[in-house]
Amino acid sequence: MNGIESSGAGHPGSGLPGRVTPPISGVRRVPVFVWVLVGLAAFFFLCIVPILLLLAIPTIGSVKKNANEHAAILSIRAIEQAEIMYSATYPSLGYTCSLQALGGDPNVGQPTADAAQILKNDLASGNKDGYLFNLGNCTKVSLGNPDRVTGYTITAVPQAPGKTGTRGFCSDESGVIKYDPMGGTQCIQPLEMR
Repeated sequence: MNGIESSGAGHPGSGLPGRVTPPISGVRRVPVFVWVLVGLAAFFFLCIVPILLLLAIPTIGSVKKNANEHAAILSIRAIEQAEIMYSATYPSLGYTCSLQALGGDPNVGQPTADAAQILKNDLASGNKDGYLFNLGNCTKVSLGNPDRVTGYTITAVPQAPGKTGTRGFCSDESGVIKYDPMGGTQCIQPLEMR
């Protein structure tokens, strides 16, 4: 034993018999616990994350439906306000029975009874935020020519019930919004704002 032998225990380079000195290339062995951590991370990303995403997808759809329903309620309020403005602007006609009459392009010319330019065109088209809007069931009073409209009904139903919205909404000249839980126009339940 002259201190150069490489069998037995000792520190490398200490001259004591023992371990072989590591290769100069700098290659190191990775400890086992690091491989365990890598395996756990791979398991997490390959298994747990997709499961969490699958759980989150229905929640995202529900949030979108709720947002569409809220937008439909706000749109009904906008139509009600537009009807009040229309009636004040054209008192001999009263309300209108046409969403298109509440809309109109301001670049075309002055407002008229057929294009009052009160309501934005996306809502006046009857299709907005996953809901279909309609203005109908008009009550008319004959006071000469033309008839005066004294009542109306606004309806808003989901384009795809259960997907773009769940409830249908209705209102009239009284301004009270009611809803149909089945997404139709049989609105009997008063809306409670949340």
